[in-house]
Order: sequence, then structure tokens, then C-alpha cells
Amino acid sequence: MAAACLVLGLGLIGGAVTGSWLLPDGGESGTSGAFAAAGSLWHSVPVDQLFPPRVEGQGAGPGGADRTWTRVAVAPDSGCADAFDPLLRKALAPVGCQRLLRATYTDATQSYVTTVGLLFTKGDSAAMAALRTRFKNESLDSRTDLMPRPYAAKNTVAAGFGSEQRASWTVSVLTDAPVVVYAVSGWADGRTVDEPEPAAKAMASGATTAVAQAGLGQEARGLADRVERALRKTVDSATEQPS
Repeated sequence: MAAACLVLGLGLIGGAVTGSWLLPDGGESGTSGAFAAAGSLWHSVPVDQLFPPRVEGQGAGPGGADRTWTRVAVAPDSGCADAFDPLLRKALAPVGCQRLLRATYTDATQSYVTTVGLLFTKGDSAAMAALRTRFKNESLDSRTDLMPRPYAAKNTVAAGFGSEQRASWTVSVLTDAPVVVYAVSGWADGRTVDEPEPAAKAMASGATTAVAQAGLGQEARGLADRVERALRKTVDSATEQPS
């Protein structure tokens, strides 16, 4: 049993746990069962299922261009202490931090790098709904003092991807799962960004900033959306009842 408990952590560090599973403790049915199942996915599915080694983004780039992202690193599963700017960490505190999973990707040209994260919270459905409402009403997902931090991995194209290199980001609070999905993007050459922009602003029609023109909003939003879709598909599969 002790060895089984180490499977995910070791796999995350190595970035390859395909086929390595931990058995869930049990299941429920209905909506509450799906919510609970989603909250346990961080230890019950392979990391390659949550963060595929290659992600296809049909129509995800500027002007509807296709995108392909390749995973360059997977962070060890961890807590949230160093993953968010202090004010974002404070805003997320009401739902707690059960586990944080992160991976960093690069585009096909290795011009951009993007960290995508899945924060598995301790909150129930009501707490997640309240947090989502607050994010929407107070525009917390567009404030530059509430940003997720990237995961920079040594000896990869993302080695220089630090807080000063953040260009665009997106944060999505789910209400049908105790999960916050986010992504933060930047240039792969390590250049600093004086004025990062939330993905929604960078993707707006007519946006002319360097971040917008480079499509870094699409990088963040495109990856976050596809990781969220993969998460939902995994939840659906985990809660399917035998016929």
C-alpha cells in the first residue's frame, strides 16, 4: 500500500505515469457523486490523462489558426503556497487547497511557453459557486495583482519562465467540480513583460498590444480550455453507471 501511494508523486516528477493507477476508495451516484469523483481525480488517474503529452488545439490560435502544444515538464504534485500571487492565494483560500497539479507546455515553434494548473480544492459545491460568483462580480480573474505563477523546469525551453515573464493568463472556477483551472503564458526567450494582460483582453477584437498580437491570450485560454475538457471527460467516464 505504501508503494502504491507513491505512484502519482514519483510519476509526476518523472512526467510519465501512463498506466499507473491508484484505486479510488469508493463511489457515489448522481450529481454529488460526480462532484466527489472529480475531487479525487488527482490521485486516481494517470497524469498523462489530465495533462496529455501533446495537445491539439484546432482553431485555438489567433484568427482561428490551429495550435499544437507539447508538454515539456510536469511539476511534482504539491500544495499551493508558491503557485499564486499572494492576493490570488488569499482569494482562493475560502475553498482551501487539497492538491495542485501543474504542467508546462510549448507551442510547435517553441516560441511560447504556458503553464496550466488544476487546483483541487476542499470546497463543496456551494463554496465553489460562491467563489465563482465573487470572481465574476469583482473581476478577480483580470487583476494583474492576482495572477497564477508559472512552473519553470530546468533544462527545458521553459527554464526562464518566471513571474516577470508572465504575459497572459486565465482562471476558471468550476462549480460542478471542486477544481480551479488556470493557465499562464509567456515568450520562450525569457523576455520580461511590463504589462501582462488577461486572456480575455488580449483576445479582444482590435487588440494591438504585443501580448495580443503574439496570440499569448489564445495560448493561455486554448490550453486551459482543453485541459478542462479532458478533466470533464474523465469525470464523466469515472461516474458512468454500468448498463
